[in-house]
Amino acid sequence: MTFPVVGMVGGGQLARMTHEAGIPLGIRFRLLADTPQDSAAQAVRDVVVGDHRDLGTLRDFARGCDVVTFDHEHVPTDHLRALEADGMPVRPGPGALEHAQDKGIMRARLDALGVPCPRHRIVQDPADVAAFAAEVALADGAAGPDGAGTTEGAGFPVPVVLKTVRGGYDGKGVWVVRTTGEAAVPFRAGVPVLAEEQVDFARELAACVVRSPHGQAVAYPVVESIQVGGVCDTVIAPAPGLPGDEAVTAQELALRIAQELDVVGHLAVELFETRDGRVLVNELAMRPHNSGHWTQDGAVTSQFANHLRAVLDLPLGDPRPRARWTVMANVLGGDYPDMYPAYRHLMARDPQLKIHMYGKDVKPGRKVGHVNTYGDDLDDVRERAAHAAGYLRGTVNE
Repeated sequence: MTFPVVGMVGGGQLARMTHEAGIPLGIRFRLLADTPQDSAAQAVRDVVVGDHRDLGTLRDFARGCDVVTFDHEHVPTDHLRALEADGMPVRPGPGALEHAQDKGIMRARLDALGVPCPRHRIVQDPADVAAFAAEVALADGAAGPDGAGTTEGAGFPVPVVLKTVRGGYDGKGVWVVRTTGEAAVPFRAGVPVLAEEQVDFARELAACVVRSPHGQAVAYPVVESIQVGGVCDTVIAPAPGLPGDEAVTAQELALRIAQELDVVGHLAVELFETRDGRVLVNELAMRPHNSGHWTQDGAVTSQFANHLRAVLDLPLGDPRPRARWTVMANVLGGDYPDMYPAYRHLMARDPQLKIHMYGKDVKPGRKVGHVNTYGDDLDDVRERAAHAAGYLRGTVNE
């Protein structure tokens, strides 16, 4: 057997679904997981349990692989450079991945490329946050309270979004602050803090692309991503009402970022569509992404299959949609830990429904799976997805 072994660092649901996409191709998987109970560790045969922050563990793990990739962005960059020095292909490489690991580095590079982003800068303390808020307000002609930001409880003239430059996800490591007292909280993490303007956006979009080492790239339809409490709730593909030229512009922007940053694999570019018609880059993710889960059932080639093809430098698959509309709804944990009894009702009600569960213990608010629906009527497709996700969670009972 000459089929390659893909090493996946991280044992979450992204690894689980990427492994699933490799099975028909005969691609072998090796997994570095935190625990044997991790989502992907339940499905992959060759599992190493260890700490991805330990270089020795990474090196031992990589010796059994032909290429190393990730289901998260938390492996230290210096460790990845050490693997490359050992001759191990790492995809995406550390030079690209640091832009997804560090929001400060990302913003600086996107600025240099002329990519439109929210106004931002690294701030040193709450007083610096107050100064940033004043700068934004002055530029926008907004009037603030007298002495804004000069005392512990003083209000800023405009709200400010603060982000720790490393480690945040799903709303964690992100704060919207309005006073110097609130602004003190993020600095307790002991890492640099990025201040950004609070964008008045109409909706959030995502442009997902995949790029291979030899430069082939494909772009999926731009989607609308609906967040609830800082967590992705629903994704609609393609984004309703997005003019064709604006969709192409967003796809071209994502493809350009992938090329300029030398990304190999899947890149999700999270975007704000502002009320005055602009599109700004919010975040980057260099791995399969929640905004691309719809592709499992709604695209000719899923994000997971194309990520595998890319890291192995195989020709990429067709990203076009199979149906006019596809909707993904995340299944979050609720008050009913056993979701399996709900299957009979859901499958009988909607034979086209696609359920994807992650093998996780059900905890309130935790992502434990997702559902995909598709069809020609958007209202119907959205209702079916929302009903299924709500029924599994227990918030819908009919």
